Amino acid sequence: MLTWLWTILTVGCEAAAVVAILSILRRPREPRAMLAWILALLLLPGLGLVLFLALGEPRRDWHRFRRRRSRRRIRAVSADPTHPPQAKYFFTPAEAPEGLQPLVKLTDRLAASFPIGGNVVTLYYDADETYDQLEAAIRGARSHVHLEYYIFQPDQTGRRFRALLIEKAREGVHCRLLLDFVGCWRLSRRFIQPLKDAGVQVAFCLPVVPWRSRWRANFRNHRKIAVIDGQIGFTGSQNIGDEYRGRKRRKYGPWRDTHLRIVGPGVRDLQEVFARDWHYTTKKSLLDDRHFPRTEAAGSHVVQVVPSGPDQREDVMHQLLFAAVSAARESISIITPYFVPDRAMILALRSAAFRGVQVRLLVPACSDHRIVLWAGRSFYKDLIGSGVQIYEHDHTMLHSKVMVIDRSWAMVGSANVDERSFRVNFELTTILYSTDLADDLYRDFETLRAQSRHIKRRSVSSRSTGESLLLGLARLASPLL
Repeated sequence: MLTWLWTILTVGCEAAAVVAILSILRRPREPRAMLAWILALLLLPGLGLVLFLALGEPRRDWHRFRRRRSRRRIRAVSADPTHPPQAKYFFTPAEAPEGLQPLVKLTDRLAASFPIGGNVVTLYYDADETYDQLEAAIRGARSHVHLEYYIFQPDQTGRRFRALLIEKAREGVHCRLLLDFVGCWRLSRRFIQPLKDAGVQVAFCLPVVPWRSRWRANFRNHRKIAVIDGQIGFTGSQNIGDEYRGRKRRKYGPWRDTHLRIVGPGVRDLQEVFARDWHYTTKKSLLDDRHFPRTEAAGSHVVQVVPSGPDQREDVMHQLLFAAVSAARESISIITPYFVPDRAMILALRSAAFRGVQVRLLVPACSDHRIVLWAGRSFYKDLIGSGVQIYEHDHTMLHSKVMVIDRSWAMVGSANVDERSFRVNFELTTILYSTDLADDLYRDFETLRAQSRHIKRRSVSSRSTGESLLLGLARLASPLL
């Protein structure tokens, strides 16, 4: 009897693996990822099938449709005659500086996003300062507070913001908290219930619930957004948690992030992304004047908010980074905590170095995801051989996601240089077209670089056999990371 059951189970797994392989072949994607999934299904029929069902992408088209419908409804705000008009602070591709016209045209076509002027942008590198400014903005809220995070920890920092949201909700301010289901898996009902009892609306994006029709573990909302009264916005790479203040995992020290505070017309685009994600998750609309007030110019900074994710037909983040590297003429300075590039990005970085562009990469020496760190190191030899300079920072857990091009413009956001950010996660990147902001980010890069270890060619050429095998295995898994 047991033999028959085992035979039936084996045949069933093999048949399901064949169906999964056909699904992979029917939806062509990056060849390495396709091959990695096919090998996993063939060599690990049971485990490979479970991983594919949880982490594969067979429902990507469905997610695109649902989120596009949300996007169309949010975009309808601008066409609504009852909605207050917004002054024209954006410029079209033709109006952009000559060297940046191709980039603006790219983001216009792929993400329907325009550069918007009239903003005041403040850069923050210290977690406590970021939290203090966010708390001050929330305390001053009179209409609404919208927060969207990948991670919101139930620790001292999380309780601090929970208490603040409860206080504002009791004052009559409309507070909404949108969290990623997987990123916030540690949040218990006991932690959430006081928020709901006070009137805070809490929603979890992309729940991993197998008996529901919309579950998919691999699609994650990795964005970090805060919008207060439609007038003040925060975005970047910092979540809510004690680790950013050095209170957990002391071997990493305080996590080092780069965050933005935006005041001006650019906040409207942050609000639009939040409204889109909120509608997709809750089916509730935020299309009214209170959430999209008329915003006057507050400064001279030009910003462009670029959302990306698997709901879009093209891989916006991948193409944006590729275009940025290709557009560089003098220097490229990249900070990323998770560096697992694909072949196209490696070629772009090496080509830039070969044509004389100074290409520098800054990554953490100690990562909270070891396999990602090892996979990234497997690319060092080829990059260093072409002239790319690589530095490993070991003072803190470097979590910033920054790219500075020619010291004239820069990108700050939630996206890493890896396959997940390129094709799987919902990310948000802010392009800063102001030279003073780019120069500030460049100087911060220099400060961190001075505290980091320069990886020399001889050190990667003299790796032990065991280390080389470990890096090779990690690189083999890189398409799935």
